[in-house]
Amino acid sequence: MRLSRLLMLTLLLAFAALPSLHAQLAGSPYSVVVPVADTSDAQRDQAFSTALAQVLTRVAGGQDLRSNAGYADALGKATSLVQKFQYQRAATGLILNVDFEPGSVRRLVSKLGVQSAGIKPPVLLLVQDGNGHLLDQTALASLAASANARGINVVYPDAASAPDPAKIAAADPAALAGVNRQYRTGLVLLGKLAGNSAGWTLISGGQAQHWTAQGASADSLLGDAGNGLVDRLGKQLNVIGAGPSEGKLWVSGLDSAMDYARLISTLQDDPTVKQVLTLGAQNDAVLLDIKAAVPISALAANLAAGGHLLLQGEPHPGADANLRWLR
Repeated sequence: MRLSRLLMLTLLLAFAALPSLHAQLAGSPYSVVVPVADTSDAQRDQAFSTALAQVLTRVAGGQDLRSNAGYADALGKATSLVQKFQYQRAATGLILNVDFEPGSVRRLVSKLGVQSAGIKPPVLLLVQDGNGHLLDQTALASLAASANARGINVVYPDAASAPDPAKIAAADPAALAGVNRQYRTGLVLLGKLAGNSAGWTLISGGQAQHWTAQGASADSLLGDAGNGLVDRLGKQLNVIGAGPSEGKLWVSGLDSAMDYARLISTLQDDPTVKQVLTLGAQNDAVLLDIKAAVPISALAANLAAGGHLLLQGEPHPGADANLRWLR
């Protein structure tokens, strides 16, 4: 049954009580693991400061906060925000697991004068060696470390059911829907190492960015890839508006009233969205008027990257941005 014949029921469902559709990130954005040389107070305090810097960047949606007034002072008082911590032995040496109190961190981000774009979803890493084998968490440690240090979480494929890199690279809707459901993200980094060079593809909401790199070793290639990943995500997703923005969003692929209700709930859960109005429906699509704290094109890009079963869609007359609902 098409959406246009279900609009009345849909509008009722949109206001019905629904479970939260916020994606659960792989690991809490308020938890960090940092290496330490020993268990001294000085090392612990420095680790807390390093860990808080990562968490603040995550909660601010990847924005660079170092130039904000009060930032350095906040890092100096990181201990007061720690909820719990634990030392552990790892293959690389001693590490410290730090959990910060979420409410205190959010209040601090607000106090720093940051208008958050929302916590970014994790990036699924599908990186192959020269023989086409997927690298595991241990092999990708330097990539993860450089991304984590700048506020981006990563996740690793389930060895028993890893997505097909070729289908992901081709933005196959079924493959991307599977990634959305299993890993709660629309961000995938594909990589292929070959000696001292590597080719990379970042898939964000179905859109691809490609680049190549050279390095002295696999570790340097992977570390540089983590920084390259964060840089590209920042340019695409860290768009903060100077003031309120209003525009029209076209969303296709809605097969039922429940799809529509979930879409509305997803939009209302987004911290940058202030108001959503339905202007009309046609076949399996709706035209929405949205007031947000970011430009509508940036909102669409973030939604598609966020693991909400959404892809960036084809242009539609009269719409400022376009999305496609995945089944």
